[in-house]
Amino acid sequence: MPSQSTSCPMTYTQVVEAYFMEHRAKLIDVAAFLDRLDRSTQSGEGDFRIEAFNRAIGILRDGQSQRTRRMLELLSDHSPQPIDKAPMQGALGAAPLASGEQA
Repeated sequence: MPSQSTSCPMTYTQVVEAYFMEHRAKLIDVAAFLDRLDRSTQSGEGDFRIEAFNRAIGILRDGQSQRTRRMLELLSDHSPQPIDKAPMQGALGAAPLASGEQA
């Protein structure tokens, strides 16, 4: 099994110069999505996808390591059994909270 590297071959400044504008645009996209939700006419309170989205934003801000792994775990379905029939074509992008689990 390959060892996990704890460093990046680029300096902090090189990473910022190489990737800042790309990720700036992604943050603006997220802000636009949240603005659309705010302006929507139907209440989506309690939607598990938005609850997961908000928890993911918390991961981005918590300053802890392994954000990517924790984000993927949060936004993945961990159920061991396949479902009989998919509710739609494609993925939902997040799993509903298990009973008793808090957002």
